[in-house]
Amino acid sequence: MQLKTTALGKTEIQVSNITFGCWELGGGPWEFTSDDNNIKAIQAAFEMGITTFDTAEGYGAGHSEEVVGAALEGMRKETVISTKVSRANLAPGDVRRSAESSLKRLKTDYIDIYYIHWPSFEIPVSETLGEFNKLKEEGLIRAIGVSNFSLEQLKEASSFAQIDVIQPEYSLLHRSIEEEIIPYCAQENIGIMSYSSIAKGILTGAFHLGGKQLDEEDFRSKRRLFYPEHMEKSRELIVLLKEIADGRNKAISQVAISWLLHQHALTTAIVGSQSIKHMKENVEAVDMILSSDELIALETTSRKVIAEIDAP
Repeated sequence: MQLKTTALGKTEIQVSNITFGCWELGGGPWEFTSDDNNIKAIQAAFEMGITTFDTAEGYGAGHSEEVVGAALEGMRKETVISTKVSRANLAPGDVRRSAESSLKRLKTDYIDIYYIHWPSFEIPVSETLGEFNKLKEEGLIRAIGVSNFSLEQLKEASSFAQIDVIQPEYSLLHRSIEEEIIPYCAQENIGIMSYSSIAKGILTGAFHLGGKQLDEEDFRSKRRLFYPEHMEKSRELIVLLKEIADGRNKAISQVAISWLLHQHALTTAIVGSQSIKHMKENVEAVDMILSSDELIALETTSRKVIAEIDAP
């Protein structure tokens, strides 16, 4: 299957409209399968047409990068790899050490997109991006991105480097970027690579309709969208997604991903899974065209649910 690709920001880097999110491949807080399974999942995703893979040094203390490096060995020229430097490593010397370590783990001599994972509380962004610019001049990185930045932080960063992409949370249950970030990115030609595209599993219907429960240890149990009272409020949206999915004989998650891909500002949606079956479903969502009535219903219900969850 051929996925659509789009140029990222002002660069010539072409990213597939679905990006494989490799967070859970590092182990850590996620239910984990095995490295062997996850290497196969990445390679299967590549065979399905996904060319863009997103990881970070912070995912399993570098283990996710190792898995990505092992899986994509021999396919490097045909793939786009993005990784991130952690908040603790934003001093210039630390940025360089982090980048060099990521390159080793990824078994590559360049990183396509290098992100600041979270803005720093101490290190001025000018210092961090000064080192990013040097890495770019040396050919170690091709494009610079920021993740979890506010509009003010993005504007400040843009005055010290060419920012080609921002990675924010974006889904039917989290739409705050629509107010300021999206218009600014459209104006400045900055790409948007969304994470939590299916709201860490809520938009699969597994919790509302499949009876899935979270272990107390699961990090998601502390996230606000997973609070029982908020899960109750999002039920209406899940029911609507199921109705649309059933009408097309598709999975609920496919409708949620399709909605994202209908948002013109979005460059690529990050979706991760350790299951080849689920990744196949995610990729098939690309071909789903939602009707204007379906898009209006999703728009209205999504806004209503978000307002109820955000209500004091």
